[in-house]
Amino acid sequence: MSESVYKVIELVGTSTESWEKAAAAAVTRAGESLRDLRVAEISELDMQLNDGKVQAFRAKVKVSFKYEGGQ
Repeated sequence: MSESVYKVIELVGTSTESWEKAAAAAVTRAGESLRDLRVAEISELDMQLNDGKVQAFRAKVKVSFKYEGGQ
C-alpha cells in the first residue's frame, strides 16, 4: 500500500436557516473546485446578529482532500 498525503483547508459556510445548512454549503462549494474530498470537520459554530436577532448561522469547517502537489 502506498502512502498518501492530504491537505486541509478551512472554510466558513453561512445559512439563514441552520448550522447544518451552513456546513453543507461550505462542503458543497469545496466540492465544486476540489477533487477527492475525504473528511469535513466542524471546528466552530457561531451566529451573525443584527439588532439582537439571528441574521445568519456560520460554520467553520476544515475540509481534507488528497494532495497531488502544485498547490
